Amino acid sequence: MAQRVLVTGSAGRIGRAAVAAIAARGHTVVGLDIRPSPGLPPAQVFVASLLEQDKLSAAISGADCLVHLGATPDDAVYPRPAPPGDVDNFEDELVPNNIVGAYRVMEAARKAGVKKLVLASSGQVIVGHRKAGNIPVRAEVSYAPRYLYACTKVFLEQLGQVYAAHYGTKVIAVRLGWCPRNPGQVAELTANPDDQDVYLSPSDAGRFFVCAVDAAVDRLPPFAPVYVTSRPLARERYDLGPARDLVGYEPQDCWPTDAGTF
Repeated sequence: MAQRVLVTGSAGRIGRAAVAAIAARGHTVVGLDIRPSPGLPPAQVFVASLLEQDKLSAAISGADCLVHLGATPDDAVYPRPAPPGDVDNFEDELVPNNIVGAYRVMEAARKAGVKKLVLASSGQVIVGHRKAGNIPVRAEVSYAPRYLYACTKVFLEQLGQVYAAHYGTKVIAVRLGWCPRNPGQVAELTANPDDQDVYLSPSDAGRFFVCAVDAAVDRLPPFAPVYVTSRPLARERYDLGPARDLVGYEPQDCWPTDAGTF
């Protein structure tokens, strides 16, 4: 059945893939981003930040499902160098966009009566387990975040659990693999074979979000964390079973499929 879906972060690399795939499935997609969202009719595009409450409320009005991808996408510098170059983007970008913004999005969804939230988390929230060789990392392991950006995604997941517990919302926290956003990140992946096993192609990202949107609300648990990557080349670093069992996601690509298409 066709749904109305709000995608925040709709102009980003994964956002564009999600919008295209969900719309191709026959759903009505509304996009919200600080940049114009390609591929959508003007009436379904909101150019705004997550902190612009009026536009956020208008964008989510009438939505059946929220796909929340909008965020500052990483730490400004990692690992941090010694002073005086030891800067971070926690207070000026991560807190307003990833913490306050996450709260405002979920509050808007609560007030609008949206019953299914698909929240973009990150494999960075448990990367310590992967680096220690405890693979495939299961969804139920304790948090082992990489750095400050990952801490904001821990907050996002915990906030999702709170809303699921208190408001009857169904929440899927998607611990996304690495979909590189620029040639520098493609070079990093090329140089690190282990990271190629957690590569996520734009097409596979779109496939997952279609599965999540299509999933029947009454068949979902209140809160579920899942890992989403493309097919690993060598070893499964994250347990992809829950995404398959919960919403029927089956990756079709592997590194380096479409890695350099920006």
